[in-house]
Amino acid sequence: MEFRILGPLEVVEGTERLDVGGTRQRITLANLLLDPNRVVTVDRLAEAIYGIALPPTARSQVQICISSLRRLFAAYGGADLITTQSRGYMIRVDEGRLDAQRFEALTLRARRARDAGDADQAVLAYREALALWRSEEALDGIESRPVQSAASRLTEERMTTNEDCLQLELDLGRHEQLIGELTQLVDRYPLRERLRGQLMLALYRADRRAEALQVYRLARQTMIEELGIEPNEQLQRLEHAILTADSSLDPPGKAAVISAEAPRAPSVTAVPFLLPSAIADFTGRRKQIDAIERELAIAEEDPTRFAVPIIIVAGKGGIGKTTVAVHAAHTVAGRYPDGRLFADLHGGGSRQVSPMHVLERFLRALGVPGSAMPESLEERAEMYRALLADRRTLVVLDDASGESQVLPLLPGTRTSAVIISSRSRLAGLAGALHVDIGVFDTDQSIEMLERIAGAERVRSEIESARALAELCGHLPLALRIAGARLAARPHWRIEQLVGRLADETRRLDELNHGDMGIRASLSLTYESVGEQARRLFRRLAILDSGVFSVWTGAALMDVPFFDAEELFDELADAQLIEATGGHGPYSAYRFHDLVRVYARECLAAEETSAERKAALGRALGGLLFLAEAAHRRAYGGDYVQIHSDAERWALPDKLTGALVADPFAWYEAERTLLVSGIRQAAHAGFIDLTWDLAVSAVTLFESRMYLDDWRETHAIALAATLQAGDVRGQAAMLYSQGTLKLTERRLAEASLDYEKALRLFAEVGDDTGTALVLQVMSLLDRVGGRFEQAMARARQALEIFTGTGDQVAAAYVLHNMAQVRMESGDSAGGESAGELLDQALDLSRQGGSRRVEAQVLHRMGHAHLASHEPDKAVEVFETALTMVRELGDTSGETYILNGLGVARLRQGEAAAAEDALHESVRLAVSTGDLLAEGRSLLALGEVAIARHDGERAVALCERALDIFRSISTPTFEERAVRLLEEARGMLAPAERMGETGELVG
Repeated sequence: MEFRILGPLEVVEGTERLDVGGTRQRITLANLLLDPNRVVTVDRLAEAIYGIALPPTARSQVQICISSLRRLFAAYGGADLITTQSRGYMIRVDEGRLDAQRFEALTLRARRARDAGDADQAVLAYREALALWRSEEALDGIESRPVQSAASRLTEERMTTNEDCLQLELDLGRHEQLIGELTQLVDRYPLRERLRGQLMLALYRADRRAEALQVYRLARQTMIEELGIEPNEQLQRLEHAILTADSSLDPPGKAAVISAEAPRAPSVTAVPFLLPSAIADFTGRRKQIDAIERELAIAEEDPTRFAVPIIIVAGKGGIGKTTVAVHAAHTVAGRYPDGRLFADLHGGGSRQVSPMHVLERFLRALGVPGSAMPESLEERAEMYRALLADRRTLVVLDDASGESQVLPLLPGTRTSAVIISSRSRLAGLAGALHVDIGVFDTDQSIEMLERIAGAERVRSEIESARALAELCGHLPLALRIAGARLAARPHWRIEQLVGRLADETRRLDELNHGDMGIRASLSLTYESVGEQARRLFRRLAILDSGVFSVWTGAALMDVPFFDAEELFDELADAQLIEATGGHGPYSAYRFHDLVRVYARECLAAEETSAERKAALGRALGGLLFLAEAAHRRAYGGDYVQIHSDAERWALPDKLTGALVADPFAWYEAERTLLVSGIRQAAHAGFIDLTWDLAVSAVTLFESRMYLDDWRETHAIALAATLQAGDVRGQAAMLYSQGTLKLTERRLAEASLDYEKALRLFAEVGDDTGTALVLQVMSLLDRVGGRFEQAMARARQALEIFTGTGDQVAAAYVLHNMAQVRMESGDSAGGESAGELLDQALDLSRQGGSRRVEAQVLHRMGHAHLASHEPDKAVEVFETALTMVRELGDTSGETYILNGLGVARLRQGEAAAAEDALHESVRLAVSTGDLLAEGRSLLALGEVAIARHDGERAVALCERALDIFRSISTPTFEERAVRLLEEARGMLAPAERMGETGELVG
């Protein structure tokens, strides 16, 4: 079996090309083949498939892809090609079976032939290597940023190989034959100056001097237009040499076969030791250090590995990346006796060091005199690789900004190794081991404080020390600064520093000692990102919620969603924010605590009050827009809702649909923002937004029984409407607050709120609000046994909803009217319960509300029970149960399980009945729904009676009766009393004796 990645991904068995499968399988296989015969971690595979925002199922999806590939290879006798390792997977590729391996071997053969002076053999090997490429790009067509970044290294090697080959052929006097090929390459790669120079030289040697000069003029024009710079010095010197007909440009003899473009390394013997001193108080990170040691040991022992081992230590500013990198370098230094190089690249700020300067420093450290220092970056990199080719050298590159900064600094052979620290994961470096550095846990934080400030001192104030670690966000740099301040002030108590850090506005000032400072560290990173990214960074601090979705950034910036997504990626790459999960439109991010403090400082310094308020208004308007969309998705329309005239910040329809495709998942994801957003809206004076958001959030609070959130947000919103004199807002809040109290079975208090809301809605002439209150007051009347009044109010509400065309609201009223009929014995005149339910079902389906449809089906199930049709009841309840589970309606599931349990009991299926009722009780207890709990306990009492277990039946009925009395529900109290009497009647006389010695009952 052969594998091909120098072009589109292909797997070939004999003459047959195998179908690798879908996108995920292709990305997975591409990653494995970029690093054959080496372990590729599951995290790296998942990141290649999904990017940095991984879904919860990422690891299992990787396993599925691996299984699919194994099945494919097994069908062709390759069952053991992919093996499972401790950290990931490895593909076993025999020598010569991967085109990239053959390419590397041929280019190595060519370089050796060139260095030995055999240019003809070198050209043959180069041309054979280039013929392996089937396309201009490696892994062409694989849509994965990490894969393409890694594949770009191969593509760059192809271009360098092509240029080296062309130079040798020019040296061999083949300029006439090369002009056509060089012309095509220059057209395709207009910014590659070496190709331009080779074409100029070929044309000049072919006596086409004017055309050679025209190539230079076009090169200069392109460079200035595209990059705003002049051609490099080498190309300028070549133009001058052509103008003056310099004899050095004449075709050389075959003896001069070594290209000046590939300088030989001078013979030097210097052994550099540039590592900084080891860190005396290094704390924790044992897992990361072990991973680095293990990776380098594996690289040393693997004879099939040709690539230089690269380890990337990644994390946010102040997390301790440099400390880990330097400590690891000292730990493994014994493996690298030929030298240890170190460079601080200052990747986070304006002092960023260029690879050109680093190479000069490294080459001098390796013994290259200034007079022999090459002038171009490419020549320096080639000399550097040549010097390290047979050495065992460790290179540490600290604070790298990106792949382009480190690529010229990588050795060319496996004998050396590279450790890189960076705020970015540098996913474009193929085959690298990523070691992610997070904040310390509490124990590690305390250990660091002990090492710096003294163990006895810290242990004597251990609670204050824990509080100090918390205020430092467990960030190593912040802990180091805090410890240093304590060490410098032995008269301070730790509690004193905790008090100083407690003031968030001064926290970054306090976390400053000598040359160390959190603000300075964060400032470097902040300045390294673009202007728009900086604006988003500080505006995210406007919101009090701890997690940000991409759409919130779009609203804060007033830009399209995908523009905001790019800015979030930029901030995440710079480690100013961190991904918390999700992918695509569901991506979520958050601040580290100290980063949030810094963001708020930037916000106060760089944004006006008007800008901050406008951005907050857009974010809350977007929240309201999506909350309404989620409600419509859940209910099938904008039903049973009251809205304000608050301005919405709208998102595109397609994006909105994607975000709220699962409405309750969206509500759950944005729950914190909903609660904090209502508080912020009230504080900012956005009264309409405040109460409208509170009403919209009830869809979540009611279905998931988040009663504390419901209570808190409505208290805030009601106070805001009262203070602003917003009568309609007050009415909406009283109505919604009454529903909360109804849910909590505080019926008398709920009734008072409804009466006030009814009066206020009538005052402002809001018919919809009036109807909503009437329908829920009808429900209260029914629960209280006031059936005539319940029916009258329901008819009033129905008349209004029919007039406004609100089919779902009308269906809701009709199914409550049906319940009144059933509970009152269906004795009053008018439609029967069955007829009302049929109407309600039709209207709920016409309106498209599955939630209300499920509620109507629930009522129908009870109607079938009342008509002694348990089989039909079971069928209806099971349909309704499926619907509420799909909707995530926990409250609805509780009641439907109750009905299903009773129906199963009527069928004589006591075991099935008991299972359903126990689950109903569990859900009722978890949500605090006392009515549902009491009803299911009473039904379980009935099951116990059916099983002739009188003692258990009595216990269950008594518990149910206590609940019904506590929430004042006379109808259910009567049922409980009747069933309790029946249960007690089953007991033997001795068992029915009360404490007085008299019979109970």
